[in-house]
Amino acid sequence: MHSTSTMASSTLLFVLSTTLLSLFLLPSAAQQAICPFQAIYQLGDSIADTGNLIRNGPVGARSYAARLPYGETHFHRPTGRCSNGLLMIDYFAMALQLPLLNPYLERGGLFDHGVNFAGAGSTALDNSFFASRNIRTPPTNSPLSVQLNWFRSHLNSVCGTNSDCARLKLRRSLVMVGEIGGNDYNYAFFQGKSLQEIRTYIPYVVGAIVNAVSEVIRLGAVRVVVPGNFAVGCFPIYLTSFPNPDPRAYDDKGCLRGLNEFARSHNYYLQRALTLVRIEFPHAVILYADYYTAFQLVLRRAQPLGFEPGLALRACCGTGGLYNYNGNRMCGSPGVPVCPNPDRHISWDGIHLTQNAYRHMSEFLIRDILSRVQCVW
Repeated sequence: MHSTSTMASSTLLFVLSTTLLSLFLLPSAAQQAICPFQAIYQLGDSIADTGNLIRNGPVGARSYAARLPYGETHFHRPTGRCSNGLLMIDYFAMALQLPLLNPYLERGGLFDHGVNFAGAGSTALDNSFFASRNIRTPPTNSPLSVQLNWFRSHLNSVCGTNSDCARLKLRRSLVMVGEIGGNDYNYAFFQGKSLQEIRTYIPYVVGAIVNAVSEVIRLGAVRVVVPGNFAVGCFPIYLTSFPNPDPRAYDDKGCLRGLNEFARSHNYYLQRALTLVRIEFPHAVILYADYYTAFQLVLRRAQPLGFEPGLALRACCGTGGLYNYNGNRMCGSPGVPVCPNPDRHISWDGIHLTQNAYRHMSEFLIRDILSRVQCVW
C-alpha cells in the first residue's frame, strides 16, 4: 500500500513538473490570439460568486462575504466575493477584454457582456438529494437547477421567445459551468458522513454537472468550460477538522492524501463523463479546466511566486491552531484578525484563496483554455 502511494506521489510530481515546463514554454496569455468573445456566463459556487449570495434574502445579506475584510485589497469594500479581492472569473474576464461580471441578483445590473449566476454555498444537486440523506443545506442554496432557471430567464428577458436570438448571443460567448460540486461534499463531510458514503455521491454530483453542460449547449452555447475540484486536502478547514495522527496520511506538502485522492476521483469521473457529452454534441467545444493542478502548481511553487512557504497552509484571515482556522470564529467575525500582507498567503479564510493565489492559478488556466478553445466562428 505504501509503495503504491509513493508511486502515485512520484507520478503526480512528474506531471506537475512537466506542466510547469510547458507553462513556461508557452507564450503569455496576452501574446495568444484572444477569441472575440462578447460575453461570459458563469454558473458555480463561492469560487466564482461576484455578489449573488449577499443579495439572496436576509440570510445572504448577513453573510461573511457582505462585510469587511472581504474585498479589502482590490475593491476596498465587500462585494460578495469570497476573497480579499478578485476571483479567477474576474481574471478570465480581463484576459478576454471584457468587463467584470455582475451578479444576476443585482437590481439594475448591466448584463451586456454576460451574467454571473454563481452563488456561494451552492450545490450541483438539488436540496431533495441532501434532505433524503439527513444532510442540511443553507436556505440560500441556489443549486444548478436554480441557476439554469436564472440563465433561461435572462435569455428570455433579452430575446423573448426568439431561440435564434439566444443561439446567436451564446455562439460568441464563453460559458463556465463550475467550479461546482465541492459544497455537495462539504456539507456531507462536515455533518459526519463517512468518506465511503460520500464516495457514492460522486456519480450523482457529476451527473448534475454534465446535465447542466448539456442544457447550456441546447440553449445555444458552443464553448463551455467545466472546472474540476480543488485539492481540498490542502485547505485549512479540512486540515483543522480532520487531523490524522499518522504522518503517512500527509503528503510532502502537509496535505491530507485521502481527501486529495477523493478530489481526484471526482475529477476523474467528471472528465470521463465529459467525453460522452462531447460525443453527443460534436459541434461544441467542451473543455475541462484543471483547477486541481493549477492549485498544486501554486502550492509547489509558493516561494518563487512570492508566497511565504511557512504560511502556505495557514489562513490569512482567521485565528487559532496550526492552520489559523477556527470554524466557530471565522473570518469576518468580530475580533478575528487579518494578516498584514494577504499577498504572502495562499489561503484567505481557510476555505477560499487570496486574490494573489487566484491570480497565479488564472495565469495557468487562461493559457490552457485559450490554447484549446478553437477560435473559429
